[in-house]
Amino acid sequence: MSKRIAVIDREKIEDKDEWFRLVSKACPINRTGEDCVYMDNGNIGIDESLCIGCGICVKKDPFEATSIVNLPEALNKEPIHRYGQNGFSLYNLPVPIFGRVVGIIGRNGIGKTTALKILAGLLNPNLGKVEEKDFRASQKDIIEYFKGTEAQAYFQKLFDKKIRVSYKPQQVDLIPKNYEGKVEDLLKKVNEKSEKEFNDIVKLLDLSFIMDHDVKDVSGGELQRIAIAAAVLKKANVYFFDEPTSYLDIKQRLKVSRFIRNLADENTAVMIIEHDLIILDYLTDLIHLMYGKESVYGVASGVKSTKEGINTYLEGYLKEENIRFRDSKIEFFARAPEEKQKSSFLTQWKKFTKKFGKDKFELNAEDGEICRNEIIGILGENAIGKTTFVKVLAGEMKADDRQEELKGIKVAYKPQYISLSSEKFVAEVLKKALADYKAQLIRPLNLDILMKKRLDELSGGELQRVAIAYCLSQNVDMFLIDEPSAYLDVEQRLAVSKVIRNLIEEKGKSALVVDHDLLFIDYLSHRLMIFEGEPAKKGSANKPMAMEEGMNNFLKDLGITFRRDEHTHRPRANKENSVKDREQKKTGNLYYTQ
Repeated sequence: MSKRIAVIDREKIEDKDEWFRLVSKACPINRTGEDCVYMDNGNIGIDESLCIGCGICVKKDPFEATSIVNLPEALNKEPIHRYGQNGFSLYNLPVPIFGRVVGIIGRNGIGKTTALKILAGLLNPNLGKVEEKDFRASQKDIIEYFKGTEAQAYFQKLFDKKIRVSYKPQQVDLIPKNYEGKVEDLLKKVNEKSEKEFNDIVKLLDLSFIMDHDVKDVSGGELQRIAIAAAVLKKANVYFFDEPTSYLDIKQRLKVSRFIRNLADENTAVMIIEHDLIILDYLTDLIHLMYGKESVYGVASGVKSTKEGINTYLEGYLKEENIRFRDSKIEFFARAPEEKQKSSFLTQWKKFTKKFGKDKFELNAEDGEICRNEIIGILGENAIGKTTFVKVLAGEMKADDRQEELKGIKVAYKPQYISLSSEKFVAEVLKKALADYKAQLIRPLNLDILMKKRLDELSGGELQRVAIAYCLSQNVDMFLIDEPSAYLDVEQRLAVSKVIRNLIEEKGKSALVVDHDLLFIDYLSHRLMIFEGEPAKKGSANKPMAMEEGMNNFLKDLGITFRRDEHTHRPRANKENSVKDREQKKTGNLYYTQ
């Protein structure tokens, strides 16, 4: 018999009395005189032992805050941790393995960060005993809970102090709020290694030139590398990295990946959460999938090889657990797409220059064109001029030598940084999308649940999805989309990539898309534009080129090679100096080799 849980997202409920009145009135158990839906001293709840799983309360909840879920039969134990009565539940844990880099893949709100915090000893789990206020499991309780598993051996070593952990948190933007002073002072404060090791780590993570900067003045990418350095400067034998590549461009992501990968040896274990599938593939040896329902419950699967784990994730089906966690699978293309015929020509731009003051950044863009039903992906380092280029085409910024507007067509622009403090409701902003694109945008981007929220209440990922939907719902010929994968988890990135591609193909539109996620760009693009130069000083926007030519040029600069997975055709980064890597570098065919 499957176990049932009831979860209430109390933050969504604007009026507890209204929720209780409507939901309790609708509950069949309450009608018999029992208190399945209850209110006690202002606290609302659902008694799971009385709930029959009819789902009427879910439909009658005016705030869409109630979930009733039948758990998989395999989950026959209490959760390792639950966030209060009718709160999120986490079942099972991934386990670090010495000598290996173990990855965790899964959508946001599924318990990945909670799992890492428990493994790092930062969160003492309650084993689901929420009825006992402030209960936290003892070391003996935890060992008993995991008896006979790899987790038991891990926690035993942790409790015996044979394991010392270091944890790189997800929210690096909080660092300036918790620390004042220079970057060098912060890193020296946490440093537990020799002066040589300290200097080597600072150099490897490209932090030398900002050591005298104030922490509050550095960029998001610099904060990320500072956080990684701070974690690695601690003497530990288990390292946890929660989303170590956010805010980084592809070159920085690869450099950080190589650095993290080299930490793992027979005496050291590394575990990471990562949403960039190419980086996850490149960095890890093994993977745990996490599945469940967002903000309701999460489950860690058994460990799989990286290849099998990512392919299973794209398939959307866990065979061992007999769990389907996505309605459809994600498929890639076995070979590079053919170039569009010139007869489908849409518009062109002439070469232009944009300078930002004397001795400051300068962008030089070559001329180019785009066809109907075409998506051109844009790749390049941070601060190399990609956003400047898109802004000029969008009419948001003037070029120096001419006003480079795309003549004869209408465009819609989704900016890189979305900062809306508006009190407008999402439903107001997405009025056109709701009317004309419900199937193409609202449902696949899971925006229904946001309609009653104000823009200033949204998280970064929620705001990103709203901005993408708003842009794509406009009646234009071409979309200019800057970094659509930022703040999104892997599941949302896959959904957004499908949405953009399907809309372009169905409606005869075109798009220019800037992003740092290579798998995202590979899935979307028909052609590529590669930006080269020196970050923050000078950038060059090359003409659009065929995917194979563009990716070969880009991968050569990165020093990596790609092959195609034989089952999903997804791009896979070859491990550095592997047989495949050496073979492809020798032939010069760095991309699309099976």
